[in-house]
Amino acid sequence: MRIAIIGQQAFGKAALDAFTERGHTVAGVFVPVTAPSAKPDPIITAAQEKGLPTFPTASYSAAETIETLRQLSADLAIMAYVLQFVPQTFCQVPRLGTIQFHPSLLPQHRGPSSINWPIILGKTGTGLTIFRPVDGLDEGPVILQRQVEIGPDDTVGSVYFDKIFPLGVAALIEAAELVFDGKAQERVQDESGASYEGWVREAESRINWANPVDIVYDLIRGCNPAPGAWSVAAGRKLHLFDSRKIVARNFAEVKGLKTGEVVATSASHFTVHAQGGFIEVHRCRFANGKKITGGEAGLIVGDLLGD
Repeated sequence: MRIAIIGQQAFGKAALDAFTERGHTVAGVFVPVTAPSAKPDPIITAAQEKGLPTFPTASYSAAETIETLRQLSADLAIMAYVLQFVPQTFCQVPRLGTIQFHPSLLPQHRGPSSINWPIILGKTGTGLTIFRPVDGLDEGPVILQRQVEIGPDDTVGSVYFDKIFPLGVAALIEAAELVFDGKAQERVQDESGASYEGWVREAESRINWANPVDIVYDLIRGCNPAPGAWSVAAGRKLHLFDSRKIVARNFAEVKGLKTGEVVATSASHFTVHAQGGFIEVHRCRFANGKKITGGEAGLIVGDLLGD
């Protein structure tokens, strides 16, 4: 099978490596344009090491980009971690069209932060989908899906790198070979179960300590390692990462405490009161700083996090 890969970063590189190891011919690799001073994307480095042509691409709608793909005479295009809009005029160029990876069980969690949201919402499962891209975002026919569990202490990092990432690479190969062999069974997404969420950014990742401790903890997990759930400590923005939830069992444990109040500190962590329990913070980072232990944050008992 002769393919073109559109991708970036570690997942794009892993997909490129997997397809070449499988014996498929990679005719070319389309990658985002990066600044000359930026560190080379892993997929570009891998493609160059394999002697494959790379095509830094600012727009997949541009006539020259579409013509470049046409000249590659690919059987199939593989979209592996793509954040740019890719129109049908590009997707339909290969003989067998294009397939795309998305890290959720479509039609649920369409959108760019599809790993974050299931965790933030306290769900116990998610997955990945290989589908046919259309001009609507994440709305095309599904070829195959794989489910993964979200454990009670899973983070974005553990769900993605330990579960979705390896399954996603394997699923891309399986789907591509099904399409090439004419055995793929495509089904239209059920719009009655569809949902879309946008980016998890500053507004979405801000902690409200008056929320139940489960909600606070799920937000921290769902923003770890990026973008990092945050609060304000002594006028400084503080991002929270590796943490532990402690549920309050009786009134005596929280009597007299304010939500957002630091109730304990140690060399390794600090503990904050949230509605119905506590968050024990082991890793954090002040704005524009490096990650540190909770104990290195310099907080003391009685400090208030929040506004």
